[in-house]
Amino acid sequence: MANDFFTALRISASGLAAESTRVNIATSNLTNAESTRGPNGEVYRRRDPVFEAESFSDTLDGALGVQGVKVSQIVEDQSPGRRVYSPGHPDADGDGFLTLPNVNPVHEVVNLMSAQGAYGNNATAIETLKTMAMHALEIAK
Repeated sequence: MANDFFTALRISASGLAAESTRVNIATSNLTNAESTRGPNGEVYRRRDPVFEAESFSDTLDGALGVQGVKVSQIVEDQSPGRRVYSPGHPDADGDGFLTLPNVNPVHEVVNLMSAQGAYGNNATAIETLKTMAMHALEIAK
């Protein structure tokens, strides 16, 4: 029974970690939505985490197909940036156009809201598990 609690905790903890990464990346995308140049001199490119099911192969639960989630990689969106006519800007090209990042603030806010909801669900699951464990200890007295 204790193993079931720990497995459930690991699953929810993996969800918390993955959603935390998702929040950080969406925040970075929003922060750089108007950046015209990064440390490498290139325009910022929107990033997205890629989630992957994670088997707990080190436990019997792994053999039963119980899985958590992990961020397997962070990918850059290769779509073109927004071009804006701004001839006075120091980063404008010869035709007076400035390339801004391929970040859509509305999309990023929706990403943040979705990640917040998923994070909250995992936190609620952990709290429920904690309450169940406390009740089990009370019964065992």
